[in-house]
Amino acid sequence: MPNGNNDILYAVDEGIATVTINRPNARNALTFAMYERLAALCQEIDGDDAIKAVVVTGAGDKAFAAGTDISEFRAFRSGQDAIRYEKSVEVTLSAIERLRVPTIAAIRGVCTGGGAAIAGCCDLRVAARDVKIGYPVARTLGNCISLTNYARFSALIGAARVKDIIFRARLIEADEALSIGLVTELVDDPTQLVARALGMARTVAGNAPLTIRATKEALLRLRPSFPEGADDDLVLMCYESDDFKEGMDAFLNKRSPKWRGR
Repeated sequence: MPNGNNDILYAVDEGIATVTINRPNARNALTFAMYERLAALCQEIDGDDAIKAVVVTGAGDKAFAAGTDISEFRAFRSGQDAIRYEKSVEVTLSAIERLRVPTIAAIRGVCTGGGAAIAGCCDLRVAARDVKIGYPVARTLGNCISLTNYARFSALIGAARVKDIIFRARLIEADEALSIGLVTELVDDPTQLVARALGMARTVAGNAPLTIRATKEALLRLRPSFPEGADDDLVLMCYESDDFKEGMDAFLNKRSPKWRGR
């Protein structure tokens, strides 16, 4: 059951849905429209009782997803655009993590920014040994991630590791990712990555669905919740700054940014 939107591919086979982020020439960087398509697919999946599990992966051999396409930010005219962007992306991320069925991210290569957020919203993560996961915003754009994404990342690996990874703009590679629980399993042969993820999906799809659904929901309830707009001040501080403009210009022009802290 292929889908006509080539940037996001969707297929279902024997109760297992596969969602493929498909911009390999751009390291699968996500446009705003792609986030919207992912949210719509989640709604479609939740409405199809025949689907028992979902695998999310990236096309090609370079990246799961290298975050949001930076060129999309050039349309921002005020801090309110940044707030709307974060809220819009959160709709997609929340839809992924709240899917009624188990989700497995099959990660190869670069998995950063929005890509890391999508992978982090999945229930399980299986990765090839060329994986590099992180939020390198402290050396790229000088922006921040949302409060909910800080909470998700902290729930996976702990606050101290989140600080280390973001402060030093580190990308976590395979062995460390496995040792800290950021990924569930490593695959030595990258050509077998999706096959392994599909095998895991079939395994979990064969287990009691209500147990799985209850576990997903219970763990979500254990995570802190935040009132609407709780991080607006942090988003505005970063996205309205001269540093963000400098970071975006430097990134698009392939030079090193000069940070000023304002």
